[in-house]
Amino acid sequence: MSLVENPAIDLLLPKPKMRKIDPAAMEQSQEDPSSDLLNKAIQQLMIREALAITKRVNSQTSWLEHKKLNLVLDLDHTLVHTIRTQQLSESDKYLADEADSRNDLWRFHSGGSTSDILIKLRPFLHQFLKEASEMFSMSVYTKGGCDYARLVLDLIDPDKTYFGDRVISRRESPGVNKTLDLVLADERGIVIVDDTLSVWPHHKKNLVQIARYEYFSESSLECDEKKKMRDESEEKGALAKVLRFLKEVHRGFFWDMSEEEIDSMDVRPLLQDPSSITVERKRKIPADSVFNGENRKKNLESSTY
Repeated sequence: MSLVENPAIDLLLPKPKMRKIDPAAMEQSQEDPSSDLLNKAIQQLMIREALAITKRVNSQTSWLEHKKLNLVLDLDHTLVHTIRTQQLSESDKYLADEADSRNDLWRFHSGGSTSDILIKLRPFLHQFLKEASEMFSMSVYTKGGCDYARLVLDLIDPDKTYFGDRVISRRESPGVNKTLDLVLADERGIVIVDDTLSVWPHHKKNLVQIARYEYFSESSLECDEKKKMRDESEEKGALAKVLRFLKEVHRGFFWDMSEEEIDSMDVRPLLQDPSSITVERKRKIPADSVFNGENRKKNLESSTY
């Protein structure tokens, strides 16, 4: 559901007061363009305030009742790798024929194009989504078109179990950059997983940057055997590493959290520096957590998973 389609926003807008209309004043107002600008500015301010309240209420309810944060996931080079068949290198062309016999590779006819497209799912994707959904309310944010986003989601979430209708595509977010303004949640409880840092100029503190996934090559001399060996490991690949980190972040955020603390909770310091967790909570977190000892040091040494 798009942000602007949420009916809760209307409920939070102040109800207009009834007043007597003065025809003379009304005529004067219509002739004064500055009055229209002022009214529009006030209306926009009211909408922004109502939206901020809605985001905060949605997030705090999710934190308290479901122990869930919000996770925003990129698609291309994060969860999947997509390529047109005409762009495949000679050593990769056999993959177009393999699509019918594999459960991680799909071939589709691209409307308006003479070339089909191949979509390769990143190893560990299904398990990642399953386990992440237990800790997060998940959304997809892609700079691909709406039809493409739906095509990928039909592969990875056909029953809308994980994402529902929480999809932001190029239609809702034109341009190069991405913004959390379109996500109906408090920024203090949002984690982003994306391979590209530069598209989030205003939300870097929310970002967990994942290694770019590239399965296909457009120009390669690798033999087929090497091709089979180069895909990521299920257990040791980037998604598995990110999932382990997300579990620790979730654990640290909710550890011994009370309702009195909720207005001061913020996941972003944990993403940037796990050692920022409060002293009181650190005393209660097990020694094998990433928030302690050598594990913390290793995590800080690498910002990309």
